[in-house]
Amino acid sequence: MGSRWGVNRTVGQIYALLFVTEEQLNADDIGEKLGISRSNVSIGLKELQSWGLVRLSKVPGDRREYFTSLGDVQEIFRVVAAERRRREVAPTLSVLREQLLVNVKTPEDAFAQQRMREMHELVDLANNWFDDLQRISPESMAKLMKMGSKLQKLLSAKDRLFGAAEPGSDGHSAP
Repeated sequence: MGSRWGVNRTVGQIYALLFVTEEQLNADDIGEKLGISRSNVSIGLKELQSWGLVRLSKVPGDRREYFTSLGDVQEIFRVVAAERRRREVAPTLSVLREQLLVNVKTPEDAFAQQRMREMHELVDLANNWFDDLQRISPESMAKLMKMGSKLQKLLSAKDRLFGAAEPGSDGHSAP
């Protein structure tokens, strides 16, 4: 799963070990259990710390650092999604915004800029939706996710009853 979430194999293995292990582990324990070098463990732990996926703690009387994964799977999902957003979505929006400020000189430029405007609107809409999702309680998020395709059916039923809404100026459907 780690490679699909944007981390290398070793980082994924370290996280998986911490996730399925109840007790805290230090870097030596991790290296021994996974059969990887201390330096690779150290690099992997720094990466996981930069993602906010592991917690560091100290044991009284022991100079070593100990690590655990986040305990709540919904919190793990939120942290990974937020970090992917910070690393991928925010820079994409910045580049698109910069390109939309460029003066159009040819029909080709106008076409390219229109396409980038459409992409910016979609990514910005998804980014704003993500903000909304981050504020939802874990319980409400679970309910929303369980709804799945039922939500699409509900929206289709609303459209049949009240007619399809015209898009509003804010990018959302009008009531």
